[in-house]
Amino acid sequence: MILIRSLLLTASFMMSGILYCQSTVSFTLPVVTLMDIEPAGNITLNFIAPTEAGNALTNPTPDTTKWINYTSAITSGGLTRRITAAVNSNSILSSVNIRLQAAPASGAGGGTLGTPSGQVTLTTTPTTIISGIGGAYTGNGTNNGHRLTISLVPGTYANLLAQTNTTVTIVYTITE
Repeated sequence: MILIRSLLLTASFMMSGILYCQSTVSFTLPVVTLMDIEPAGNITLNFIAPTEAGNALTNPTPDTTKWINYTSAITSGGLTRRITAAVNSNSILSSVNIRLQAAPASGAGGGTLGTPSGQVTLTTTPTTIISGIGGAYTGNGTNNGHRLTISLVPGTYANLLAQTNTTVTIVYTITE
């Protein structure tokens, strides 16, 4: 009887050893920093001339067609990321203000999405528009990420000069 118990106990241990197995999985998660503006293409903002003497210019309707999309994977204990915006030229900034505002993230993303800074007036010095981006993705394309509102308003009326087809580039940068 003792022999049968010993054999059953030994067989039981052997079976549990056979049923239990272990494998090692190795993987790599790279540091990722990607950002783009969707959809591609330019926007046009035009002031409307008054039709009555003494009235101010009518500001163009703000553009809300652009979205910031990003993917971010940071190192353990690494700094969060931020997105800045600046314009490439001071040529018209003394007469008009280009304003930009990022909305809170929406759409198909996940993770530690960034926090918008509120409306900023762009200059040639980069200004933070979204901060606190951790490991996250916003989803791709329009209706994913942070919707941008870009508006144009007169700066100093004394500096206004008539201009046609003046192009200003907004430069977006994602960094730690």
